[in-house]
Amino acid sequence: MDASRFLPLGLGLTIFSFFISALAFVPFIDLLYNLKFQRKKESEGSKTKSLFDKLHDKKAGTPIGGGILVILITSVLFYFLFPFASRMGILVRSSFEFKTELIVILGTFLGFGVIGFLDDFIKIFGKPRPATMGAYFGLTNRQKFGLQWVLAFGISYILYWRFGIHMLNIPLINKVIDLGIFYIPFAAFVIVAFSNAVNFTDGLDGLVGGLLVICLMAFNIIAAGNLDTPLSAFIAIWIGSLIAYLYFNVTPARIFLGDAGALSFGATLAVIGLMTGNIIALLIIGGVFVVEAMTSVIQIGGRKFLHRKIFPIAPLHHTLEAIGWEEPKIVMRAWLAGIMLAIFGLWLATI
Repeated sequence: MDASRFLPLGLGLTIFSFFISALAFVPFIDLLYNLKFQRKKESEGSKTKSLFDKLHDKKAGTPIGGGILVILITSVLFYFLFPFASRMGILVRSSFEFKTELIVILGTFLGFGVIGFLDDFIKIFGKPRPATMGAYFGLTNRQKFGLQWVLAFGISYILYWRFGIHMLNIPLINKVIDLGIFYIPFAAFVIVAFSNAVNFTDGLDGLVGGLLVICLMAFNIIAAGNLDTPLSAFIAIWIGSLIAYLYFNVTPARIFLGDAGALSFGATLAVIGLMTGNIIALLIIGGVFVVEAMTSVIQIGGRKFLHRKIFPIAPLHHTLEAIGWEEPKIVMRAWLAGIMLAIFGLWLATI
């Protein structure tokens, strides 16, 4: 199936996924309220209110779990798509061994989603632990990063041994680097880094949802160009569900993504970049996520080594809030930056 013949199918999958998700979100939000699966204040249990709570105090109590529904709907539709396509006589073409490709895509999507769900669940229902500012909720950093690295190494092992991916292509200078066995730790780092980068960025209404739709549209063009039907179909379904989520997440948000969605979506975006062989394009297309993550890393480094904060609050979108930018203004300009970076990344991927 060439790219032109896949286009109607891909667009149809996006539309179908959007309508299914849109119908499901209202009762799902009500369910989250009934289950009390809602956001807590960062400074809970403290006499001193954190800067984060000063900026976002009004958002406490909003349901968390939009990512859970997106993961469930996307996974179910994607799983049942190919038996249906086979009965309809639709030719499915894969760049890799078909079943293994499905395992990698869904394994990343669901696996990191489970890690994030555990973190969300413990944050909401677990016993808080004393911290520098108020109470600390959720998995410890050691637990969260440990689980992420184990899963990322497993995925990277499959990419290297089963898919035979071990090259790093650097566009513009036409340089190809053979990483050999070192591709495994490199790929694992990319997966963990993007998983947390998206999680860091998920702090304003509509910010991550819009940026992910932009990134995925760019990578759907790349995947369709590679004639990889499973990957293109997955991205198309995911985009439709994300747009439905974004409708309920724009200011004022009725639901938040949660770590289940943020960790899953960042890791899966990274795996898409790795599978298409466009790591440099991934860094450009997901450039806003990279910048957000870097500001958080710089902030952590400043506290650890300089014993002071570099920014009023990290990541970058919170700093912009702290200096007086309105939330919609930050989100809209981040989307515009994401669009230009996606165009630039697509250009790099096609030269």
